Amino acid sequence: MVTLPITSHVIVRRATASDLPALEWNGELVHFRRIFADAYRLMQAGEAMMWVADLSGVGIIGQLFVHLYRQSGTAKHSPPYAYIYGFRVQPAFRGLGIGSLILQTAEAELARNGFHRVTLNVARDNPDALRLYQRFGYRIVAPDPGIWSYLDQNGVRVQVNEPAWRMEKENRLFGNRRG
Repeated sequence: MVTLPITSHVIVRRATASDLPALEWNGELVHFRRIFADAYRLMQAGEAMMWVADLSGVGIIGQLFVHLYRQSGTAKHSPPYAYIYGFRVQPAFRGLGIGSLILQTAEAELARNGFHRVTLNVARDNPDALRLYQRFGYRIVAPDPGIWSYLDQNGVRVQVNEPAWRMEKENRLFGNRRG
């Protein structure tokens, strides 16, 4: 009997409004409800993209959001770039290729849409994510203090201190992955 890899049962697709409750992972991420809603509004306005990994019979097991920065005003000569955030895979499904599948899908669509520079922050205490990004050709360009805040589901401002590495991938590597 041949067993197919789990990734053959996963569909990576753009998020829909009906996906928003599922992004909270049965309450585990309810505190990010407003971030999810804001990302969806930005996607509707053409300023962001959101992908979900949907496992048949299980539901959403991964997600990745991208904020799009296009040329404007003072940055007329700056090429557009994208910033990845909100990238996560449910713990039970990590290490199975789901993150790679989501990242490949996002990069391919970004490239098709003219985004050949991608940045992201990865927590310094997350070596598995760091290795994933490095396999995909991202390189550390600077330390980042990782100080940010958000409004939780009750409208309370939450301060986050998550030291990170700023990583970047340029167009000459875009869409390429080292084994």
